[in-house]
Amino acid sequence: MRISTKNRMLTSSLMSTRRQFVQSAAMAGLSTILPASATKRFDKPAMDATKPYSSRTPMLQLQQQFMDLRFGMFVHFNMATFQDREWGDPNGPTEAFDPTDLDTDQWADAALSAGMGYGCLTTRHHDGFCLWPTKTKAASILQTPKKLDVVKRYTDSFRQKGLKVGLYYSILSLRDDIRHFNITPAKIQLIHEQLTELLTQYGKIDLLIFDGWDAPWSRIPYSEVPFDDIYRLIKSHQPDCLISELNASQYPETGLYYSDIKAYEQNAGQEAPSDSAIPAQACVTLTEGWFWKLADSNRPLKTVDQVVNQWLVPHNQHHCNLILNAPPDRTGRLAENVVSRLKEIGKAWQNPGPAAKLDDNVIITTPNLATGQTIHANSYPDTVGPDLANDGKFDSDWYPDFGLTSGWLQLTFKHPTLFNVVGIVEPVGQYQDYEKSRIGSYRFEAKIDGAWQEIAGGQVPHRVQFHRTEPIKTDQVRFSFEASADTPHISEIGIYNEP
Repeated sequence: MRISTKNRMLTSSLMSTRRQFVQSAAMAGLSTILPASATKRFDKPAMDATKPYSSRTPMLQLQQQFMDLRFGMFVHFNMATFQDREWGDPNGPTEAFDPTDLDTDQWADAALSAGMGYGCLTTRHHDGFCLWPTKTKAASILQTPKKLDVVKRYTDSFRQKGLKVGLYYSILSLRDDIRHFNITPAKIQLIHEQLTELLTQYGKIDLLIFDGWDAPWSRIPYSEVPFDDIYRLIKSHQPDCLISELNASQYPETGLYYSDIKAYEQNAGQEAPSDSAIPAQACVTLTEGWFWKLADSNRPLKTVDQVVNQWLVPHNQHHCNLILNAPPDRTGRLAENVVSRLKEIGKAWQNPGPAAKLDDNVIITTPNLATGQTIHANSYPDTVGPDLANDGKFDSDWYPDFGLTSGWLQLTFKHPTLFNVVGIVEPVGQYQDYEKSRIGSYRFEAKIDGAWQEIAGGQVPHRVQFHRTEPIKTDQVRFSFEASADTPHISEIGIYNEP
């Protein structure tokens, strides 16, 4: 039966949440599992030999080491802690940030008691207050009574205890007026300078979590504050630092969009898929919200059973770590009820050892070059055009007429275009009656020197299937397939030029 484009039911993984799934104007690609014969790593730019982290560990090895950690501590501690809010008031006085007994050693000890292997501190949240003495003109601990460099205290404590060190940074900054339609080169430069400070002054940073980027509530797309530029900046300072972008979870769950480690904000209803083979982490809170509230002293915490048996153990079975938020209070210490609960969790759970082996995945950091280009197809059913397969939206798709056993889509660029990754998105699992791939085999071809040449292909794609290729420059690309079931759908064609 042909699938109507109307009245489709989305699966629970696409349910509406605080971070509702929206499509950015700068669409990018996905990851895929590649057969060994198709796997090829591109040479990375040579790093400055004078920098302390100029060597690079293979990405797959870094991802595997991260998954072996299994469990981490998210530490939401910033201006909002002292204002009893989830987002700090950007108009509030910086003097409000005044921990009376900052004890990052206690945080690290509590993380160890729970069996955690890494932490992540909110160095700058959405209001824009910086927990380190930034030399930029942004609001920071330099304008507070004690001028405590919280980032240094945290990184020193966690590293000394043998824990991996992660930092959180929000692209959205209300104090600096960094918001949608108001981005300037100077504001992008401020972001670059602050990230450079964080990556050059505090030793080895193992993980960097981004937020406030391409979110429905911030609306700053990856094109406005260019993701690929910042990705390169981070890797130039610390090539082994893994990147996890919280809002990239809105993209199909079987692909690594804008992330080395995919992230799911479970508090907002996002669920990591049980059959995904990409490295991921799920973010949850021990308290009711992200930042400590005065009422948290008397409110119940998440139970040990919920954290261990409902979250941690199931996630660990499916290439997904759990990062549990344990927020310090206004003293700068974890409250006693939080410390006790973390110890209870540690008694109920032990790291089971190395995680299941990951497959190599393509990581996409650049826009989809196919979006909006001229596209034709072998079939034009009523109300359905091939432009639905390159409109930058994953909830629309093209399909051939009922009964056809093969099909093709052909892209024509306005001028010869350079690329090195191609891919497709098929809506497997997105609709109730589309539970598995309907494609039996497929291939990509490029027109080179006036003749079509096959550049990639395979059998029965995953929902997301992407392939690296040798660098190719052409003005025409064709995707063709043989069907394994009636009416295959194509959500998106992907063409990317990855660094």
